[in-house]
Amino acid sequence: MKIEIFQPIVEQKEILKNLLELYQYDFSEFESEDVDENGLFGYKYLDCYWDEPNHYPFLFQVDGKYAGFALVRKIPVEDTSNPSYMKMCEFFVMRKYRKEGIGKRAAFHIFNLFQDTWEVGELETNLPAQKFWREVISEYTNNNYSEFYRDQWPGPIQRFVTV
Repeated sequence: MKIEIFQPIVEQKEILKNLLELYQYDFSEFESEDVDENGLFGYKYLDCYWDEPNHYPFLFQVDGKYAGFALVRKIPVEDTSNPSYMKMCEFFVMRKYRKEGIGKRAAFHIFNLFQDTWEVGELETNLPAQKFWREVISEYTNNNYSEFYRDQWPGPIQRFVTV
């Protein structure tokens, strides 16, 4: 099985937009979002990943077929007590490709691209995501990470440093 993780070019934005619909459908189990009048969820931040600095989209392919994506951001310094960090904003592997190590390989690849402090957060109700990220981050860091809650986020957040 050949896995490719890459940053898409602008001509591939539509592919990411389509995969985001699948992701948001899966995610609707945990959030109360509805589709719009056209039957679509939409993703209001998609253009930021091409137009704004410090926004990094990734697509995943397995044997040449699209299998998922990640959206990553560098969160800027707010003050000296809160240094900047990398944030895994969205992460999706199509159901067909889950439980095959693709998500873990994609996450490791992306973590390795950005040597920095990272934060990954999950919704309190999304227990499968919590299990996935705790296992992946624990393996990646040799269990050297912290987990905490922040007022502005409704669930656990893992924080670690890549080296």
